[in-house]
Amino acid sequence: MAIPVIDFSKLSGEERVKTMAQIANGCEEWGFFQLVNHGISEELLERVKRVSTEFYKSEREENFNKSTPVKLLSESDGEKVENVDWEDVVTLLDDNEWPSNTPGFKETMAEYRAELEKLAEKVMEVMDENLGLPKGYIKRAFNGGNDDSGDDNNNNTAFFGTKVSHYPPCPQPERINALRAHTDAGGVILLFQDDTIGGLQILKGGEWVDVQPLPNAIVINTGDQIEVLSNGKYKSVWHRVLATPDGNRRSIASFYNPSLAATIAPAPQLVKQARAYPKFVFGDYMSVYAEQKFLPKEPRFQAVKAM
Repeated sequence: MAIPVIDFSKLSGEERVKTMAQIANGCEEWGFFQLVNHGISEELLERVKRVSTEFYKSEREENFNKSTPVKLLSESDGEKVENVDWEDVVTLLDDNEWPSNTPGFKETMAEYRAELEKLAEKVMEVMDENLGLPKGYIKRAFNGGNDDSGDDNNNNTAFFGTKVSHYPPCPQPERINALRAHTDAGGVILLFQDDTIGGLQILKGGEWVDVQPLPNAIVINTGDQIEVLSNGKYKSVWHRVLATPDGNRRSIASFYNPSLAATIAPAPQLVKQARAYPKFVFGDYMSVYAEQKFLPKEPRFQAVKAM
């Protein structure tokens, strides 16, 4: 089995219908697919790789070597190390402080994030069309019902965050997870993963399937809120990252999520008899998710305060 690879440029050509169907299949049957020819320049992606690697080496590596996962792995007596991940991660938001010692990091990542946000909105429009929803439906839902994501009321503005992660070489990879199995809480996730070092897997049909590295592809996956909006037609999928004994795996995941104040519910057009999911405020869901991220997801939907 292989994750679908889709040429996004063909959306605007003679193969549009076929490409729409491929994306629908990726969303319905896999929950993950890879986009090539997605419109983000290779020159920018190469810069992102370079500054991310330099950033880890100069600003993060020394501290990771003193981190809790490293200590636990060295101190635990041959047992599996639970409840931590072999991961170094920094989160970039529009309003938090970014690393500033690596030349070009801030400028490159700001440019990259702007391109990724536009790509996320294009992907959501394709989902709207495939689901038979009005154009912009998912974006409006994520922005608290507003058409403009730049609304002055920040409580209603969709959240766009980027996690810059590295998974350094692990001396005993069988004893610790690089990232424990989970589904993503939010909306649409866009991952720029390492060109050569694998480790990302998704759960399909009870089996773990590798998401093969593909140079300069963007991996798309759907989060829990897309599952709710689609009334279960598009499922969020369990995934994990395995630790590896060699190579420092780079992984840059961007999340287009609802605002914390947004009300999320199955789209009325997709409810045939009864809603399969409750209607709730995304912030309430995140409170549950924070406690239950690595646990089965169905109880999360039940635990959230329904409206």
